[in-house]
Amino acid sequence: MSRTIRAACAVIQRDDGAILMVKRLHPPEAGLWSVPGGKVEPGESLRAAAAREAFEETGLYVNVGQRLWTAQLALDDGVVYELHDFAATAVGGVLRAGDDAAEVCWVPVGQIRRLPLAAELLDHLCAAGLAPRH
Repeated sequence: MSRTIRAACAVIQRDDGAILMVKRLHPPEAGLWSVPGGKVEPGESLRAAAAREAFEETGLYVNVGQRLWTAQLALDDGVVYELHDFAATAVGGVLRAGDDAAEVCWVPVGQIRRLPLAAELLDHLCAAGLAPRH
């Protein structure tokens, strides 16, 4: 029997279109690149969780905007992750890898495909018009 974990993520873009990517330090998907995000705490709104996780993982304060997508992701750990990804812009802070991040860096959208990405992330970025399909 699986259990569901609600997670909120921030897709942070610079004016030049580059996306802030985080190399995951811990499971699930340790060693893969993703956008900052994590588990929604009890009583926390999805947008507040996305902003908190962005700060904890990148050191940046963000304004969280529109929801880009919601997805269900079932991994081998018996957990179904209900992912809520939001557009976000950095408004302050100092970029650094923190919390669950092994590394953080701005990645030009044309280079996103070169990274080993978390499951289904590229498909969602393409569908949202944030990364080229080819």
